[in-house]
Amino acid sequence: MDYTVRVEEARRLLAERRIDVLAVSPGDDMLYLLGYTTHADERPCYLLIDAGGAVFVVPSLNASEAAHHVTLPTFTYTDADGPGQALQNAVRTLGTPSARRVAVADTMRADFVLTLKEAYPKAELALGSLILTPLRIRKSAEEIDLLRRSSRDGDQAMRDAWSACRVGATEREIADAAAASFRRSGSEEVLATSVASGPNGAFPHHHASDRKVRPGDGVVFDLGGRRRGYASDITRVAFVGAPTARYLEVHRIVEAAVAAGMAAARPGVTLKEVDFAARGVIERAGFGPYFTHRIGHGLGLSIHEPPSVTHLNAMPIEEGMVFSVEPGIYLPGEFGVRLEEIVHIARDGAHRLSELPRDIHLLAAG
Repeated sequence: MDYTVRVEEARRLLAERRIDVLAVSPGDDMLYLLGYTTHADERPCYLLIDAGGAVFVVPSLNASEAAHHVTLPTFTYTDADGPGQALQNAVRTLGTPSARRVAVADTMRADFVLTLKEAYPKAELALGSLILTPLRIRKSAEEIDLLRRSSRDGDQAMRDAWSACRVGATEREIADAAAASFRRSGSEEVLATSVASGPNGAFPHHHASDRKVRPGDGVVFDLGGRRRGYASDITRVAFVGAPTARYLEVHRIVEAAVAAGMAAARPGVTLKEVDFAARGVIERAGFGPYFTHRIGHGLGLSIHEPPSVTHLNAMPIEEGMVFSVEPGIYLPGEFGVRLEEIVHIARDGAHRLSELPRDIHLLAAG
């Protein structure tokens, strides 16, 4: 990755949007711009970028490690001194003490923002996504390759979760098996291990519990990890025993919705049209009230990032975008079915990253 080019692109957008300074705190935005992010804790840390340069403010206990990764002018402070003076020195060096508009990373802690505001008392604050979203939303070929490798870890974690899913096993035990699979594959972080059995499948963001898997359960698995900084995210379903006619019907409808959403996702089409295409399948089948969320979200360094694939988003799809297509039907007290594909957009349309089929994975009932 050429991180110098990324910083230069950020500077270009600052000028375009008439923003004086971009302030980024530890996290995925810093990782995107520098290829490195410091440990995130309560001590303020900033990457500050303006039209002419960039500086780094870091607590002294992290300064030695940061020096191996960051070659920018760096200002440090101790716990005893606090960040105020170091930040003031950084702002003066950058030459922006009278900045009128400062964009802060969307996920920056509130106390970091307030400390930054003391250094820029005359500045209006704006969202950092004005600069960072246009940069991060289109992935390079190298980024897509990294996402594909991370997706392979997700596929394997799903296989291992299926192997661990048996009558009497708890959701938490199955989730632990998926987490262990990510670690064996080389993922440096486990981001999601949601296992929702039986009626818990009707909760779209269920956390794995101590409920034991029973015969006749449908099970929803939503898994994700991070390899070399880039995330994976995949949702599949299984059934313990022979699926009921109702479950088969719901799965068939959700599968048709996924296919419709992916078919609609191509350059020049708006994101809302992808949502409408998938949602329309579910609504025409009479299950519209049971599809309770957007069709998808972007994926990259973060497991959830722009673009938001919703019926309100009229942004045109561009080559290089990566996002999920994940319709679901959630029947309270019964079960849920959600199927998720991560797609990258090429000139000829959407290409999925996972290699796993979306069929119902059948599990033994005894």
